[in-house]
This record gives sequence, structure tokens and C-alpha cells, in this order.
Amino acid sequence: MKPTTAFPLSLALGCALAGCMPEDERESEVRAHLLAEGSAQPDDCLLLVWSTQEERRTEFDRAHDIVDGGAISCATGTSASQFEAAIAALRAAARSGDKPKLLREVGLPLLYIDGDGERREIADRAGVEAVFDEIFDADMLALLERLDLSQMSVAKDQGGFFELGAVWLVVDREGGRPRLMTVNRRALGEARDAAAAPAGRNQR
Repeated sequence: MKPTTAFPLSLALGCALAGCMPEDERESEVRAHLLAEGSAQPDDCLLLVWSTQEERRTEFDRAHDIVDGGAISCATGTSASQFEAAIAALRAAARSGDKPKLLREVGLPLLYIDGDGERREIADRAGVEAVFDEIFDADMLALLERLDLSQMSVAKDQGGFFELGAVWLVVDREGGRPRLMTVNRRALGEARDAAAAPAGRNQR
């Protein structure tokens, strides 16, 4: 039998993080071994994410990686600290009513779904500004003000979301900071109705 040489996944990931091989080569090596494993574990995903980041908050990322839907790092390709930074910026902008700061957290094209379920893809900043007050009304700003990483859910290769998908934060590059890419007013209404339903039943 021909002997085989195994390059352990942990070693591949360690090399990616430490930089013991050229960037393109090490990322290809890591990806190949992750695929060979079939399904990566959260620690594997975190190591891969960290290998793409210059600054890392390793303790925070490990402590907050698991949310509803799975590991943030495996589902989205970035770390919990990157989501926390985006969430904190959105909260602060919503609370202060700072329109320019809020717009900086919006990605393009922005998918806007109104209360009737009508979908509109807004491709440029001017288009978002033109309907800013419709998209970010009092109810939506109130949601942004109470965003909390611990309440986020993730969907594989789609991003992180809140309130049944009322807002989606999506990453456009591995290890990067997510942006607000979907605002769904219909989902926000459904989430509000779902939250009110148990209270209504208890009053009967």
C-alpha cells in the first residue's frame, strides 16, 4: 500500500494564522482541508477568519461565536467582533438620529421591502437618501436602537438577521465588517404581531 502523508487541519489553520506560507497558498491549503473535513467546527472557522484579519479580538470572538442558527464564523465568514462593531455603529446612529452615520453602515444595493411586501433594490446612495425617511421611520429606528449581538440569528452564506429578517447584515469579504443590506418592514410587522400574540391570548 502506498503511504499517504496527512497535513492535519489544525496545522493548516495554524500556518494560515501564523503566515508560514504565502498568503494565496496558505488560504488555498486551508480551504482544501476544510472541504476535505466535510463540515468545519467553529474553532476551525474562527482560525480561518482570523487568518484574513490584521486585528483580532480572539477572546470576544470565541465567547460570542455561537448564536441562533450556528456559529457566526462558519455561517458568515467573519467574526462576532466585526458584527458587534457594525451593530454598535447602527445603534449609536439610530439613537442620535445621525443620518450620515447611518448611511455609512448601509451597503449597496440595498434591498428594501415595504409593509405590503413590495421589493425594491436601491443601487446607489442617492436613491437611499431619497427614501430615507420611509425606510428608517420611527419603528425601524427603534429596532436599530435595540439591536444586540446575542439576539442575532445567522443563515449559512447569507448573513446575520434580526426580528424575523427585518434587518440583514451581510459581509462582502471574508473577515470583513458586515453592512446593512436588507430592510424588511413587512417582516418587522410580522415580528411585532408574533410578539403581541401570546400577550393577547393571556388576556382572554
